Amino acid sequence: MAETTPDSTHITGAAGWECDTADTDACERTARTLCTGGNDQVDSPEWVARARDAWEDLPLRLRREVRRFRRHSGPSGTLVIGGLPVDQAALPPTPALPGSVQRQATVPAAVLTMVACGLGEPLAYRAEKSGALVQDVVPVPGQETFHGNAGSVPLSFHTENGFHPHPPDYVIFLCLRADHERRAGMRIAGIRQALPHLSPDDRQALFAPEFRTTPPPSFGPTSPHSDAERRAVLSGAAEDPDIRMAQLVTTPLTPRAATGLTEFGRACDASAHTLCLTPGDLVIIDNRVTVHGRTAFNPRYDGADRWLQRTYVTADLRRSRDHRPDDGHILTG
Repeated sequence: MAETTPDSTHITGAAGWECDTADTDACERTARTLCTGGNDQVDSPEWVARARDAWEDLPLRLRREVRRFRRHSGPSGTLVIGGLPVDQAALPPTPALPGSVQRQATVPAAVLTMVACGLGEPLAYRAEKSGALVQDVVPVPGQETFHGNAGSVPLSFHTENGFHPHPPDYVIFLCLRADHERRAGMRIAGIRQALPHLSPDDRQALFAPEFRTTPPPSFGPTSPHSDAERRAVLSGAAEDPDIRMAQLVTTPLTPRAATGLTEFGRACDASAHTLCLTPGDLVIIDNRVTVHGRTAFNPRYDGADRWLQRTYVTADLRRSRDHRPDDGHILTG
């Protein structure tokens, strides 16, 4: 199970629980049914439909916890489920190529996709990781200082794809391998814990459309949203707002916006905590109310480096219909 390391004394840890042996075995049996039977291409609509049906065969406790999290994601906006099957004996070496993804069904890919279907529908972006629904988060040689999933330097707080008209509602990570030294930590900070650290003036500034968020480096220089519209960092209910922000690519456009963004970063640091993931840990982040980042670590590029897999989820697939050709799961614009 992931260990929670507080970054300050103002911490309430992420919600979480550990599968018992019976639940782990049941999950693995169900996942393996998606790795056989002909079509095993993760990105095909037919395979996703099989995963959607298989979700109903997962243990009741897992399905209940995910449903509760979907209704309300709690103080940290994060749920950690430990003890899920990743078929460690059959894992190949950790990928070390840019843009690595999982196209063929595996036990981990099946677990990710089933949980995604329990939350809503899996989603991907054509401009990122070639539009794969299951993406590898691994260190890549020569990209140590890259501020994205291929790097190993600290990764600053962000919500996923806040520049886009249709950002994911949830992001799911499944740990297949931890880093050698167990140094890599996933940092999370939820708005429900950060908001009390903000003054009324800072909150007002963050609710004003005086920021511009551009695509992250992982989308490349030719993203159709490079000229992003002005947006607020916070929106919705004043007492429980949504977030769109990435410290690396969100630019304040006024002096009060600059102050507000700085204070928001401090509020996140003051309320953050760090998850040190072990194989079989699955993390669900409510991307609407929680930012995440990563601490630094030292990859060895020996085939046994840190390896997470990631899937995006939308709670309402219909909402993005104008960006999805043939009613698929890949956003092209």
